[in-house]
Amino acid sequence: MHIILVGLPGCGKSTVGRQLGRRVGLPFIDSDAVIEGRAGMPIRTFFDEFGEDAFRDLEERVLDELTLGARGVLATGGGSVLRQATRERLHARGTVVYLHASPDKLIGRLRRDTKRPLLQVADPYKRLQALYHERDPLYREVAHYVIDVQSTSLSMLVNRVLMQLELQPARDRG
Repeated sequence: MHIILVGLPGCGKSTVGRQLGRRVGLPFIDSDAVIEGRAGMPIRTFFDEFGEDAFRDLEERVLDELTLGARGVLATGGGSVLRQATRERLHARGTVVYLHASPDKLIGRLRRDTKRPLLQVADPYKRLQALYHERDPLYREVAHYVIDVQSTSLSMLVNRVLMQLELQPARDRG
């Protein structure tokens, strides 16, 4: 089984995932990096050239393949939960942890971000609020655990995730 991290852009999925992978002895996989490798270009460029629907098609295929592969800690893109089939696969093929953060917490981290295509708008905070309202219920639907990332250090956050994973019934592990 995989440990799969979901949440809004900037919530720390990649940072937590790398540290978590080290702690549990599993490889870390960033689905956005895999997608960029397959596309041969940055996600923002792919969005600009082919549109969001084409990106979501590619993302769905990559996540399907990754969750069928060897065990690992998988950080997903912020919009990975938008398709029902992907939510079902993620939930069934791994232990999904929603790293919950409010738009108020995230805007400071993302204000100057130029890599995330959906935040390249006149009012990124308003866009982040809209993404939160759209996606929070989907993250909660797919998640086995919800961990609040507000004012928590990286090591404490990783420890909280590990504690949740250790509380799983033994039959759900592995």
